[in-house]
Formats: sequence, structure tokens, C-alpha cells
Amino acid sequence: MYFDAEATASWCADVAALAIRHEAITSGAVSLFVLPSFTTLEIAVDAVAGTAVSVGAQDLFWEDRGAFTGEVSGADLRELGCSFVEIGHAERRKLLGETPEMVSLKLAAAVRNSLTPILCVGEIEFGSPADAAADCVRQLGALFAAAFGNDYAAGSAISATPIVVAYEPEWAIGVTEAASVEHIATVTSRIRDFLQETPAFAGSRVIYGGSAGPGLLTDLDGSVDGLFLGRFAHDASALELVLDEVLART
Repeated sequence: MYFDAEATASWCADVAALAIRHEAITSGAVSLFVLPSFTTLEIAVDAVAGTAVSVGAQDLFWEDRGAFTGEVSGADLRELGCSFVEIGHAERRKLLGETPEMVSLKLAAAVRNSLTPILCVGEIEFGSPADAAADCVRQLGALFAAAFGNDYAAGSAISATPIVVAYEPEWAIGVTEAASVEHIATVTSRIRDFLQETPAFAGSRVIYGGSAGPGLLTDLDGSVDGLFLGRFAHDASALELVLDEVLART
């Protein structure tokens, strides 16, 4: 809720121009998505049309149709042109009381509507990297079992849609610095291993959010598949710094 419609249109136009000219995107080295507010999704879809930028929503409801005033259907998001949807962000859990049960229902709805879920997980309090990794894997296992059944490891229920897991330790969101490289790498590597151990999640990716910015991808040295940028990317020129960093590493 930082941008109004005019600011969103201007920012998306800047991102679209960046996507057209930046080699990191035109070469396919980077997959870039933007997640504007519900009221500006159509603006964003129109602004990035013809570029490699994908659009997603910040949330969805777990039912596609019915008497659910104020909610937004995954079917409608897909029809509007979305290909991603964020699920279970820490702010929704903290401010709106979103439970793991709700998150699992939304995860199933995303997959049902051919939307790639950006599934947010992360520990609340600072602790050891090993404990954080174990906590995140536990969260993911419980969410997957609730969304797809205890036999999700067989892959039949979710083989059509890969998962993007966004690791966002709650204690690192909105602060001046990200979690330490060691902490992030330990957790994201364990999440990646967990996903790779299950054939159903072939093609899934792990990204890091939580005060992420330039230099972090280089420091993480391949232990993460990308970044989930927040306010840092509100200036498209700042986003370009991260794209430059990716290009330097390819």
C-alpha cells in the first residue's frame, strides 16, 4: 500500500523499460515479477505487456466463487493476466491473523488456478540458522500436507505448477540490514534440499526477502535462486543495480 494508481503506472513503466533494455532480463538470466495492489493489477498488466515481466497479486482467497464479500478469486486473477500470487506473508499473519490452515487453503487455490505460488515462510524470533532451517522445513511440510494431502510427495497433485518459496525471517523485515549471509544460506540451502527431495516440486525456486538489496546475491554465492525485493525496489534504478549484479555473475 505504498503506491497509488498513478505511482504504480509510472513505476511499472520504468520497470518495463528496464526489462526491454537490460541484458539480464532479455537474455533470460533473470525472471522478474511484480506484485502490485489489487486495485492496480490491470494497470500493471497493461504496463508490462510485451516484456518479460510477469505480474502477480499479493494475496487470493481460497474459494473461486461464492458469497465471500471483499475477497478476490484466483480464477479472476488468472483471467486478469496474473501468473504469480503471494501467499502467507508475515504481515498478513501478524496483522490479520492468517493461520497456517488459511495459508494451505490459499496454496491449493493458487495451484488449482495455475498461479505460481510465492509461499512465504520464516521464523518469528532470531535464533540459530539450524533451528530456523528446521522451523521453515517443518512449516513447509505441514502446509504441503494440508494443501495437497499426505501423499503430496508422490507429485500427482501439484506436478503442473512449481513453487516459489520466499524465505523471510520476520525479525529481518523492515530493518536496515538483512540477516547474515551464513544464516540466509543455511536456511535457503536446507529449503532447497527439501524441495529437491520431493519430485512434485521439480523446478521450484527459493528466494530471500527481508531487507534485501545489492550485493546480497553475490555474497550468497548461489545458495539462493533470487531476491524478494520490497521498498528498496521502489526506485527502478535501484532494481537495476541488482540486475547488474546478476549479469556480472553470469
